[in-house]
Amino acid sequence: MFNIDDGWRVVTNLDFERASGFANAAFALLKRTQIPPFPVYFELFYTYATGANEQLNADVNDLLSRGGPIPIEDASLLCEKYLDIKDMDAKLREMSAVMVRKIDNVNDAIGNAMVTANSYSGSLQQASGDLAGGIDEDALKLLSSRLLKETRRMQDMNRRLEMELESSKDDISLLQRDLDEVRKQTVLDPLTRIPNRKGLDEQLAIEVTQAESSGLPLSLLVLDIDHFKAFNDTYGHLTGDQVLRLVAQVLKANLRSRDMPARFGGEEFVAILPETDINVAISIAERIRQAVQSKELLKRSTNEKLGRITLSVGVAQFQQGDTPVKLMDRADKSLYAAKSSGRNQVVSQNDLTDTPGSIGVA
Repeated sequence: MFNIDDGWRVVTNLDFERASGFANAAFALLKRTQIPPFPVYFELFYTYATGANEQLNADVNDLLSRGGPIPIEDASLLCEKYLDIKDMDAKLREMSAVMVRKIDNVNDAIGNAMVTANSYSGSLQQASGDLAGGIDEDALKLLSSRLLKETRRMQDMNRRLEMELESSKDDISLLQRDLDEVRKQTVLDPLTRIPNRKGLDEQLAIEVTQAESSGLPLSLLVLDIDHFKAFNDTYGHLTGDQVLRLVAQVLKANLRSRDMPARFGGEEFVAILPETDINVAISIAERIRQAVQSKELLKRSTNEKLGRITLSVGVAQFQQGDTPVKLMDRADKSLYAAKSSGRNQVVSQNDLTDTPGSIGVA
């Protein structure tokens, strides 16, 4: 369980000094955790400093208790959870506006440089004409002074343009990092911190295409937590969330780096297993099922034993001509068979008899 820091109070109508104190505390935490001081992260830690949200404080305290920097992914998840910024399009629009401003600044700098260059070119042409017509010593000195002044102005303008371009290069690098971060967040389930349905669909389409062209095996697991609704109704959604995180952790611990776990939705998970035939996939599924069943759940706040949870798992292997939908459908039918046969077991497409129509999950 998370430790709640009782040192802060919920406050309203903050005066300047109190607000400044919270702001300083937020900046100190950003520095301590090495989180960039972007407005959204400042808001997160400012809210933490006020103590206005006990659950947010509990989650932040949990991260702080681990020591060292806080991964930016974890901070982003907290922002999504507590600051209601789930609309990634808003982030993209904000970054797009920054990019537009930067491009405008560069265009202005280039435009000014071109005006200066044209003026300098005109001065050179005029000087060339004066020299061709012959001038006395005093006129030559004035001409030289004017050209030197124009040259220095041109040099200054070039330096300003170089500085603007260098600044733009740095800003674009930061924007690229932010875009990469947004991209990661759009395909990440904020609760379990594994890919979501969008990430699953994208990767499964890639893997099916590769399996079709390479002829290498590809297997798919569809996993469902047995009686999860009843568990949620009995112990509450917060405890249910912990169970979902547990299953995600077990998946990550029992899959290879090239495999991909994902939360399909609700209490259902999927694992993509490239270059894996169905027999190996069945063994992996069984290992995951046993690992989940071996975990005895304990509510730390009361030491109440909550029992164990179990998984039903369906397994399917890619067949030439399969689409992602067809492959998922066979895995889904296998899962339905596992649940219909008593749950807490692994069933593969090899165990199925031909049944017309697509069968959903119970």
